[in-house]
Amino acid sequence: MIIDCHGHFTTVPQSFRDWRARQVDSANDPVNAPKVSDCIVTDDDIREGVGNGQLKLQQERGSDLTLFSPIAGLMSHHLGNERTSLEWATISNDLVRRVCDIYPDNFVPVGMLPQSPLAPPKNSIPELRRMVNELGFVGVNVNPDPTGGYWTGKPFTDKEWYPLFEAICELDVPAMVHVAASCNPNFHGTGAHYLNADTSVFMQILQSDLFKDFPTLRLIIPHGGGAVPYHWGRYRGMSLEIAKRPLEGLLDNIFFDTCVYHHPGVELLTKVVPTSNVLFGSEMIGAVRGKDPNTGHYFDDTKRYVDQCDALSDADRQAIFEGNARRVYPRLDAHLKAKGL
Repeated sequence: MIIDCHGHFTTVPQSFRDWRARQVDSANDPVNAPKVSDCIVTDDDIREGVGNGQLKLQQERGSDLTLFSPIAGLMSHHLGNERTSLEWATISNDLVRRVCDIYPDNFVPVGMLPQSPLAPPKNSIPELRRMVNELGFVGVNVNPDPTGGYWTGKPFTDKEWYPLFEAICELDVPAMVHVAASCNPNFHGTGAHYLNADTSVFMQILQSDLFKDFPTLRLIIPHGGGAVPYHWGRYRGMSLEIAKRPLEGLLDNIFFDTCVYHHPGVELLTKVVPTSNVLFGSEMIGAVRGKDPNTGHYFDDTKRYVDQCDALSDADRQAIFEGNARRVYPRLDAHLKAKGL
């Protein structure tokens, strides 16, 4: 089985985006805000978007199952307020659950949190519990920068985050460290802000005792880990100098996906990072949607790059494509075993 750990519902209908725009516009005028009941997405809308989008490409590219979450960019925690964020997270998570109910053999749900720049992370715990305990979600996306690229909050390792991490560990779900849209004109969303966040959070963890305090916390750093695997020697050196410990110890808790859109990048990732810490991911349909004119293949067809890594053994590929995901996401493993897989 080939499990894609990184998928988003990027093919939502325009009406869903329009409702969100109206909600944000009226964030300070709740009396005239659009009603939740006005946010209508039909099953046919879902089939039109997912069936002709992610499902079609999943089948064409040879993967079997996608961990599916709300659109990262549309999480937009910097917009509106805590009330609108909770409303938006609830609607978005419910919609992802519906996708997985319509296509139960192809998609498994991962959720977003109702984060807001002015709200402590612990306020997201009720929605985390709802999505896991009531909706059957197997993981969660956590935004380390709800300000949308201005980073005015406390580091991801600050004890303000600890109640949320406690709940994540209690529920035994991993968290993908995933920012949303950037509102800072200095940082393009997918080309800079995403990769900045991946790199910054890794460095914050390197400087901290986070995993000493939470030894069972599992974090997926997406997009190939930002700059981390490609400057591994820099981080190994800083870990020895700053934290007085080998960097490799972090690999008990940190994992990287293969959302790197060329073969040399994926090859380097799988040579630098142990294959036990690499999960297959594509993020399709997402950051880069076009074809590489040099190859004629889509940039986000990342399975092709893993297949081309000649140094990988069959056991390595099995771990990257399936085994690691089932180990890092125990609720996914239980879900698959219940289906006889």
